[in-house]
Amino acid sequence: MAIRYWEFEDAALKEKLKNPNVREIARIYFDNETKAYRFSMALSEVKRRAELRLKDCPHDLPVATWKRYLDFGVTVGILKHEGGAYSLTDRYTRPLRNISVYIKSWAESQNVDDLGVLFAAAHLERQVKRGGRKAVQGQQGQVQAAPQPP
Repeated sequence: MAIRYWEFEDAALKEKLKNPNVREIARIYFDNETKAYRFSMALSEVKRRAELRLKDCPHDLPVATWKRYLDFGVTVGILKHEGGAYSLTDRYTRPLRNISVYIKSWAESQNVDDLGVLFAAAHLERQVKRGGRKAVQGQQGQVQAAPQPP
């Protein structure tokens, strides 16, 4: 993780605070466009719902991917995970003061970010399964693991 502090010095921060968006927050932590898109998707969903449980996550991404990016948000201090739900928090360390000011202003803003426009180069489709057990439809409509050949 290479945080670029120079982008959040006082003069540049004043310009960025005029129109905060989730793309800037995600680009702090990820250089890869797809990872930044997925992280911003998780942050936007938490902001929209105020509290997000894994079972309530949209099916755009697998649950494991949601968990990975939500847990990363907890690790960096943007999110908190209490009672099985993720929500926004404001506990930042001293060196990240300007970044935290930007994140707080984004969280409090009423504008809705269009992630498709902000991350035009990201891979938006769900990844094709590459291995593991194949799922088969059970008699009661439940997905079960396929029996392994002998």
